[in-house]
Amino acid sequence: MIRETGEQNKKLSMSDITNYESRPGKVDCSAEDLFDFVTDLRNFERIIPRGGTSNLKIDKDSCSIQVSMLGTVTARISETEKFCEVVYSGNAMQINDFSLVLNILGKSEKEAEVRVILSAEMNPFLKIMAAEPVKQFLETLIREMEKFRGWKDTI
Repeated sequence: MIRETGEQNKKLSMSDITNYESRPGKVDCSAEDLFDFVTDLRNFERIIPRGGTSNLKIDKDSCSIQVSMLGTVTARISETEKFCEVVYSGNAMQINDFSLVLNILGKSEKEAEVRVILSAEMNPFLKIMAAEPVKQFLETLIREMEKFRGWKDTI
């Protein structure tokens, strides 16, 4: 007689949560100004890099954008912690759920630090294929945020 254990009954998942983290970026505004800016998605149109994107549909709490190689990407604000964190939940390729977290640390009235973490459920093949483009996306986003100077000019 063969006895089954709990371990044998567990199903192996072909997808795991994968996390990608940006380097810390320094922005020329307070944590409050940065938080106010990023909690209205209409402001993102001013910092999203133009290459490889089209068909942007955006409102205060959600957006949809056509991204080359990914198709339509949708996102919405799902959580906030005032002046510290904003969590966006989304979907890409109509199958992959993801979250994008902005961690905000106030340094002074004129400087904040931001770190971006992207978490997504990915199978091993997709994880290999997505690693470099996701890292490039995070670096581009941080670089654009560091260059941007209109944080107080929210919509």
